[in-house]
Amino acid sequence: MTVIYQNILIIGGGLIGSSLARGARVRGLAGHIAMSDKSAEVCARLKDLGLADRVESNTVSLCADADLIIMAVPTGAIAPLAAAIIPAMKAGATLTDVCSVKGAVVDAVTPLLRGDIHFVPGHPIAGTENSGPDAGFSELFHERWCILCPDDESASAALNLQKFWEGLGSQVAFMPAARHDVVLAATSHVPHLLAFTLVGTAVDMETVTNNEVVKFSAGGFRDFTRIAASDPVMWRDVFLTNQDAVLEVVDRFIEDLSALKRAIRWGDGEQLFKHFEKTRDIRRRIIDAGQDTAEPNFGRDGEG
Repeated sequence: MTVIYQNILIIGGGLIGSSLARGARVRGLAGHIAMSDKSAEVCARLKDLGLADRVESNTVSLCADADLIIMAVPTGAIAPLAAAIIPAMKAGATLTDVCSVKGAVVDAVTPLLRGDIHFVPGHPIAGTENSGPDAGFSELFHERWCILCPDDESASAALNLQKFWEGLGSQVAFMPAARHDVVLAATSHVPHLLAFTLVGTAVDMETVTNNEVVKFSAGGFRDFTRIAASDPVMWRDVFLTNQDAVLEVVDRFIEDLSALKRAIRWGDGEQLFKHFEKTRDIRRRIIDAGQDTAEPNFGRDGEG
């Protein structure tokens, strides 16, 4: 592989950040890799694993040499982080993130930008339910989508970032931040919300069912529990920063669920069959598109 950036800085040493470091090193996409994390324990582990050429807890001290800075932190941490590092970035450098909400990130970072740096919001749609430096692996982004949301002024920088993500094995798509947030609300955020809710309901029923909900959990429910194991801090930030899109999808879901509830109540088998046939067709289309890999979450340090 060709070196895309001579110096990169990855801020956040969890699943996404550590996977980025591993992937960039294995594929030779960076000449020098630096990493930072606010946790001294995480920094120590990053050093032990040898994931970067330099690891420091003082993030600002690493910014001056970086051609690309990746903020692999939860959405709620973006604003204070960007405020701290942007003054220290070198001219011509590119700043990006991995959060699964883009509108709130754009709103937080844009007022802080300098005219001589580039900001390209990003979101790798990849992850597992595991977190931390040891959870990462170099192939996490292989054959997965990465969405970039550049504005007109950052278009040229976005092309280099596209090459970086493609070097990691990702397919790259471009779209406006607002559209991204609606799409992800439907495909990721609300499904997670439903999983959290259903698992909570089942736990509440344990006393009614003599603890047999857990004992006799079928495959579908186990999938929900895997999704519901996602990091609570990250998902709290997602729902608070993507409120409008999430609530829009939730409202539509409630309408559709009410229609199915009526069909069950009135024994309308034809309506149920039509709905299930339609959703089965969607599953077939997902498989045909090669997107049938489970995506439980995006890790505690990135969302994406």
